[in-house]
Amino acid sequence: MMQQFKPVWDLDAIFEGGSASQQLHKYIEKTEEEIRTLQMMVEAFLPPKQAEPPDSMEEIIHVMQEITKRLGEFGAYVSCLTAQDVSDRKANILMSKRSELGARFENILTQFDQKLVQIKEEVWKALLTSQPFNHVAFVLNERRQLAMDKLDAEKEALINDLAVDGYHGWEQMYDALVGQMSINVNGEELSVGQAANKLSSSDRHVRKEVFNKLQEAWGKKEDLFSETLNHMSGFRLQMYARREWTNLLKEPLEMNRMSEETLTTMWDTIKKYKSHYVKYLERKAKLLDIDQLSFFDVEAPIGSAEETMSYTEGAQFIIDQFRQFSPKMAEFAEMAFEKRWIEAEDRAGKRPGGFCTSFPDSKETRIFMTYSGTPSNVATLAHELGHAYHQHVMNDMAILNQGYAMNVAETASTFAEMIVADAAVEKAKTEEEKLVLLEDKVQRSVAFFMNIHARFLFETKFYEERKSGVLPADRLNELMIEAQKEAYLETLEEYDPSFWASKLHFHITDVPFYNFPYTFGYLFSLGIYAKAKQEGQSFEEDYISLLQDTGRMTVEELAEKHLDVDLTKPDFWEHALELGLKDLEEFMKLSS
Repeated sequence: MMQQFKPVWDLDAIFEGGSASQQLHKYIEKTEEEIRTLQMMVEAFLPPKQAEPPDSMEEIIHVMQEITKRLGEFGAYVSCLTAQDVSDRKANILMSKRSELGARFENILTQFDQKLVQIKEEVWKALLTSQPFNHVAFVLNERRQLAMDKLDAEKEALINDLAVDGYHGWEQMYDALVGQMSINVNGEELSVGQAANKLSSSDRHVRKEVFNKLQEAWGKKEDLFSETLNHMSGFRLQMYARREWTNLLKEPLEMNRMSEETLTTMWDTIKKYKSHYVKYLERKAKLLDIDQLSFFDVEAPIGSAEETMSYTEGAQFIIDQFRQFSPKMAEFAEMAFEKRWIEAEDRAGKRPGGFCTSFPDSKETRIFMTYSGTPSNVATLAHELGHAYHQHVMNDMAILNQGYAMNVAETASTFAEMIVADAAVEKAKTEEEKLVLLEDKVQRSVAFFMNIHARFLFETKFYEERKSGVLPADRLNELMIEAQKEAYLETLEEYDPSFWASKLHFHITDVPFYNFPYTFGYLFSLGIYAKAKQEGQSFEEDYISLLQDTGRMTVEELAEKHLDVDLTKPDFWEHALELGLKDLEEFMKLSS
């Protein structure tokens, strides 16, 4: 008999008692104490003039890493509380407390980084090769370089302090507004996350009805959401202007340890391949018996029957597929299900979307999503488990080396998703089943090459216009439609003008341009997957080694070391895109 897994996570294993946890409050008090200690240590620190490693610097880095763990633990827990119940007011207060402590910590780090800048270059290079610092040399050097590009410590501290109630406060306002929204579908009151799940229904009437109701709901609040987006972006642009940063992509590229040359090469290569996917969209319209797809049809399942899996069936399917590639990955996934690290229950009151968050002090992870049994849900679950496994293999490394960028984080998650999707196609019992599974894979390519591209185009144009002043909701709608038309090569009949309001990623303050890293991760993982298929289970250790390097290399260095490729040249991207086209070609052949 198959083991039954519960779709509700266990947070008490981290801190017992939820937002009223006494254990958590003591943890916060201890964290504040360590922050005060670090403040005194940094204020007393004198930049060394000799290459001899100072004990004070080693101690500062040790305490810095401990606080990073503690703030990560606290922040992850509160994020879970606010996600599982958007009406948890105590959790929202704790979120503000986390932002306050984070700002204080950042101010201390800024002060320390500015002191690192004062160290002469020859002394700095010698320090990085010395025993206490050589294992975290990449990250320390990166911090020093970034500090050279910012304002002085006092001004950066002012930015951090003002950001708590200004910048980050707007994101919290957005989350609170979305949490209060609901959609009535056939007499049932649904959260926007639950309603969005119905956009993958096999019934077009249901999709259209839900899409229209979502448009209406977002439309009623579009003036409020245009306020949150404009004020967040305004804060960000003012911060860039004060630092004399003229390139809008400077911060997101640095956060992703990626060159603009690599990003431009990736998008330019994708544009050359997009026409292939137009044929797919036209074929899908025929299969759905309509003249032209609308935005709400793009992710619709083909065929009249909608395959569903219970949570336990979906979990077991993922574990089985992971095992064919990596026994260690399968063991990890099974442990995550058994220990209830996943919140997947389909209920009202949860925030929309899905995420994986890490508890660096406990060395655990938690996954959040709303699972209703669709193939898309199974893919999302595998995706988030990929994130969790990535963190799992880094748990015993120095915390400074665990700070991997979003684009390589998306590599691990997308790679996990591919394992499940590819194995499912191979195991298909009928041509009909194979066609449905292939279509799901091709659909994801469309998401990365068109949907994500539309987000990137929108955000680029929005920020350029925002420099001249606030954009009203109707202009944001126009920009969104323009971006979608360009990204989808004008193949759709109806677009989603309110996507800028409904997509959480546009309203996240910690990560600007929360879009292109997904596409990078997808294509990069295709290259890794090709190598894994070629080498079989012997690639498992190589894969772990690659993941462990993600926090201490640029993506260009990572690709050169582990895949022997140059990401600034189109060759790698073309090869990855060609691999993706194999699924498309097989789909077109089967569906003819």
